[in-house]
Amino acid sequence: MSTTRNPRTSSRREQLHQQQHADALAQAKRRRTRRLLGALAAVIAVVIIGLGLWSARPKNGATSGTAPQFSLTTTAGTTVSLSDYRGRPVLLYFNEGAGCGACTQQMATIEKDPAFQKSGITVLPIVMNTKAQIQPDLDTYGVKTPYLLDDGTVSKAYDTLGKGMHADLPGHGFVLIDKSGNKVWQGDYPSMWIDPHDLLTTAKSHLSN
Repeated sequence: MSTTRNPRTSSRREQLHQQQHADALAQAKRRRTRRLLGALAAVIAVVIIGLGLWSARPKNGATSGTAPQFSLTTTAGTTVSLSDYRGRPVLLYFNEGAGCGACTQQMATIEKDPAFQKSGITVLPIVMNTKAQIQPDLDTYGVKTPYLLDDGTVSKAYDTLGKGMHADLPGHGFVLIDKSGNKVWQGDYPSMWIDPHDLLTTAKSHLSN
């Protein structure tokens, strides 16, 4: 008994086979593409994280020269001049000010640190804000130290502008001035934080007895 192949059926089978083969190739290509995109995304993520860590690294070191003089109004309504502290070390704390919770928390922790209180180092926080702008933040975090209100002149004189997230504002930095009125150390912390103990240890290491 002989069988006769139906050409039409054979053609459909061949087309189905070809379609299945094409589908398999397309799926394989999609899997390769997904793997490639996943690997690429992982590389990009690593690069972004690396750049973030690199840009957030502290930058600090010894410096020299006479500290620029200034007189600024404070949130307490008084006027503070750098010359008022001649004979005592002063740590200027430049920060972004209003809206920067980490900046205000930094000052709050410095205030509460017993070692800082006994160190004899006066911390002067300086912001480019009005009293109305910064006072709510001080109240929120319980900061008692009067803030010095700068129009940008002092921040520029101490080369603190553009060291953080904003080109026209200070970042999160400190300038240490010794009892003779000389700059002896400057540190910038883009991460917006430095432990008060570490800050005090660093400051003391740059002050002569």
